[in-house]
Amino acid sequence: MTEQPHQLEIRNLHAAVGDQPILKGVNLVVPRGELHAIMGPNGNGKSTLAKVIVGDPEYTVTEGEVLVDGVSILEMEPDERARLGVFLAFQYPVEIPGVTIANFLRLAMQARKPEGEEVSFSEFYGKLTNALKTLEWDESIVERYLNEGFSGGEKKRNEILQMLMLEPNYIIMDETDSGLDVDALKVVAKGVNSLRGPNLGGLIITHYQRLLNYIVPDKVHIIVNGRVVQSGGPELAQKLDTEGYDWVKQLAAAGD
Repeated sequence: MTEQPHQLEIRNLHAAVGDQPILKGVNLVVPRGELHAIMGPNGNGKSTLAKVIVGDPEYTVTEGEVLVDGVSILEMEPDERARLGVFLAFQYPVEIPGVTIANFLRLAMQARKPEGEEVSFSEFYGKLTNALKTLEWDESIVERYLNEGFSGGEKKRNEILQMLMLEPNYIIMDETDSGLDVDALKVVAKGVNSLRGPNLGGLIITHYQRLLNYIVPDKVHIIVNGRVVQSGGPELAQKLDTEGYDWVKQLAAAGD
């Protein structure tokens, strides 16, 4: 029996909201051990791609496949995809009054365990202590309600805390850098970089080069009009930073 590759694979993915097509044939392969940046102008499909991968019901897949370690996930519920190791860091994390961060994290870790297996206090507390240290956060933060009254930077840091606790196989970061000052950006990057290694793959969706100064991607892909029109190394993000998107839009138009 052939062993399945450890990768996130997107094959000819088409998706729509209602009757409005957004993704028009996205092809990507992200092996574990690599972080790829997704860049592109507003409204061209970057966040849609993230939401389709994790199973947002607002989007309808009309063609194509998404495979995680060789397993098709498009028929799975979002929680099933999460159990396969797929994690989305939201662009706009929601507030959940009445649920402390500590309880939320404990429940999330428990949900990843096989039935009948419990998350021990020592396992939970040990991971939590290390994660908070990485994120330069005081332990008292976990007694606050999830994102309630948090600043934008705190909400994004909390997303990375969840990531550190759950240790996913594939992360999708949907414009996690939006609204962050440089200090918060560095802390978020520190958390992500602490997880990097042969077991982690992922997509970093961003408009700007500045996040990629701190989380240097293995590859950069540019999405225009619902398709990947250019791929390259980190220098591609630098070119976008200095030259803008006009040349990419011309490239995309020439390909239509």
